[in-house]
Amino acid sequence: MFHGNPALTGTVTGALPENLELRWTFKAGAPVKSSAAIVAGKVYVGDDAGNLHAIDADTGKSVWSFKAGDSIEASPLVFDGVVYAGSADGNLYALDINTGKSNWVYKTEDKILGSPNFFVIAGKTKIVTGSYDFKLHCIDAATGQSNWTFSTGNYINGAPAIAGNKIAFGGCDGHLHILDIAGKPLADIEAGAYIPSSPALADNRVYAGDFDNEVICADVVTGEILWRAKEKNAAFFASPAVTADFVIAGARDKRLHCYDRETGKSRWTFHAGGDVDSSPVVVGDKVIFGADDGRLYVVALATGKLVWSYEIGKELTASPAVAEGLVVIGCVDGNVYAFGKVR
Repeated sequence: MFHGNPALTGTVTGALPENLELRWTFKAGAPVKSSAAIVAGKVYVGDDAGNLHAIDADTGKSVWSFKAGDSIEASPLVFDGVVYAGSADGNLYALDINTGKSNWVYKTEDKILGSPNFFVIAGKTKIVTGSYDFKLHCIDAATGQSNWTFSTGNYINGAPAIAGNKIAFGGCDGHLHILDIAGKPLADIEAGAYIPSSPALADNRVYAGDFDNEVICADVVTGEILWRAKEKNAAFFASPAVTADFVIAGARDKRLHCYDRETGKSRWTFHAGGDVDSSPVVVGDKVIFGADDGRLYVVALATGKLVWSYEIGKELTASPAVAEGLVVIGCVDGNVYAFGKVR
């Protein structure tokens, strides 16, 4: 799923090799802004033509594809034999993982651009997704029927983060909303600017970037903002990654920023050659992300020093997915690229 886990912390266990090589390229045929999900030897990713692709992770060959009514920018969620993907056509699709055949379609009243998330309660799986209809939707995974909706004041662009019994999400209403899994509001945190990305949850704190050049840390129990890290000309469209010590966020100032998780003080910045809308992923002691300069970067987590980069050439707004020994990222050039350890 997007950013690796329901809390959306963007952290992956294991290690990234010092050097990566291109293993395969898959031609989607349309720009790929969706981040990939990698599960059981397959890669699942959407494109701007509305196709959801299932790709063999070893060979890069197509396994199946499904056509939605409009673009699929939302990163797919794969859970319990089902692929869930939202589309700009306003629908959330539940597809069989092996065949790509539809189990059900859930209709919202506007486009879905953020990834769905999930929780399990009393043995039943619930899917949660935001929409441009100003609502967060909770759907029964077995039936595709609505469990509840929560209305906000504007578009919901990112994915909701889920940890314990709490759901956190932001939107273009400039608020961070904290709900319980029954859809009841627990806290309403005013950020003061659009939150176009997805937040991350860790230890009853929520971390999010906003359009007004800030990364915010807030207590999800009290609703108190604990710190704000302010930059210049650095609208945060990428979602932050959160580790035990750091919060790492890409911005539209062509930088990747690393902050102390406790205090919000800057620890380091890395200068890329273009805006960083690609959400960073932390793998062991390294951070991997893409940028609008067409490069995929790996930097050291502790220092922000460059470890490796690869020039793809066109903008990388999708976030990398890291699993099963692969790094997979889509590009606006219409291709999906997979990298692995140098053989």
